[in-house]
Amino acid sequence: MAAEHFFLELEPPEERLRHAPHVVIVGGGFAGVRACKALAKADVRITLIDKRNFNLFQPLLYQVATGLVSRGDVATPLRQLVGKQSNVQVLLGEVTNLKPDSKQIIFNSRAYSYDHLVLATGSGSSFFGHEQWRTFAPPMKILEHAEEIRRRLLMAIEQAEQSPDPAARKFLQTVVIVGGGPTGCEMAGAVSELMRNAMRREFKQLNTEDTRIVLVDPGERLLKAMPESLSKAAQTSLEKLGVEVQFKARVQTMQPGEVTMSTPEGDLLIQAATVIWTAGVRPSHLGRQLAEAIDCELDRAGRVVVEPDFSIKSHPEIRVVGDLCSYRHTSSGNPLPGMAGPATQAGGFVGKDIGAIVAQTPRPNFNWFDFGSMAVLDRIDAVADLRGLKFSGGIGWLLWAMAHLAFMPARENRLTLLIKWIFAVTSQQRASMLLTGMPSQHIGLDAPDAPFPMQSGGTGPSISAPDAALKAAMEYYSNQVSGHHDHPAETSEGSTDDSAAAMR
Repeated sequence: MAAEHFFLELEPPEERLRHAPHVVIVGGGFAGVRACKALAKADVRITLIDKRNFNLFQPLLYQVATGLVSRGDVATPLRQLVGKQSNVQVLLGEVTNLKPDSKQIIFNSRAYSYDHLVLATGSGSSFFGHEQWRTFAPPMKILEHAEEIRRRLLMAIEQAEQSPDPAARKFLQTVVIVGGGPTGCEMAGAVSELMRNAMRREFKQLNTEDTRIVLVDPGERLLKAMPESLSKAAQTSLEKLGVEVQFKARVQTMQPGEVTMSTPEGDLLIQAATVIWTAGVRPSHLGRQLAEAIDCELDRAGRVVVEPDFSIKSHPEIRVVGDLCSYRHTSSGNPLPGMAGPATQAGGFVGKDIGAIVAQTPRPNFNWFDFGSMAVLDRIDAVADLRGLKFSGGIGWLLWAMAHLAFMPARENRLTLLIKWIFAVTSQQRASMLLTGMPSQHIGLDAPDAPFPMQSGGTGPSISAPDAALKAAMEYYSNQVSGHHDHPAETSEGSTDDSAAAMR
């Protein structure tokens, strides 16, 4: 029987679990939630910790960013997913340190003990050493990123609608997307659909032919993890949508309104009001903290190298799954890809394995089933590589839709997504085009210490005024492109900090 070092001051969910082994799962993504569910009938006490109180369906973030769906369609509260399990307790907070030798984590500035630890904290965005670009080019990893991108796209279009200068409108209708992987391709197709079709009836002054979307990648083809035939099909589909594809291009410098990249033909400068970053991925910081604590092996990307059961060689009670781990015990020797399918399978296996250890029954073996990869490019166009079977066009889109609905953890979200997809396909309109995220001058609250967006006395910038990022891009255009020195409408001090905070 396990020693009585359950979650210290906190009572167990049920009295029968007071002396049961304590399983701490850090991260409520695909892997963490599936590990919880796999332990539903095990005689263990589970504590699921996440700094968000919801599970995010990351593959559809680009649809939030382009107004196709809303935040509630891709995010489900963790307590709705696993809270009904009698042996699970969900806690909100961030694990800041690990103490493997004493089997403890530091969580919300306090130490808590565990018998089994599952690290499933996923990954973030990497700017390859150029963190200063983060403010200019929001990434696509969390819900706030997607909503910030949507706000920037809509604000640029709103400003273009009221600009009398045709060249300024072209500048405001130009978007650069860095990264030609699945997220970049999906974002490029969705932005093109948004700016060329979904808005052409609502905005009277805009000419959709002036929209310019440039997809930048340092390689020689898109979707390099897919077969070359599907890469070519993806490129053809995007070019039909009006997307310019720039290969062998590496971003060198970036400032508001301008991106400079190196190409075989020389440096290329693109002037654009909006830049979106989908190029780099970095594992969670807990991987390096674990390596510092127990000297475990990391791969070149910083992911934790794990054993066949996802454990650490010197600490079998610690498992690392999802984007945080480097798992090379596959038939091909290649590491598991950082996608929803492998993370879900790994989380389920680890949960079952821990359950078998506790019950002292035969332990399972992990066998990964590769479903393949896919990317959607247009309203009814996608490419899919399903275990060697290649599909594109409408059939690819149907397979993509079924796969994403199957992986969506909440039944309610499956229904709302299906309805919104059908609406978008039939009407070429978007269901979630709300422009939010800026403090409004109309909120007249007498609360000097109220956080953003509740500014005291209504002194914050109007939601209809350009934020710091767009304002800087418009000033760049005015000073560097048009030769004029007229400044757009002033916003109050503090908007720059608000914009930078949104990116962090």
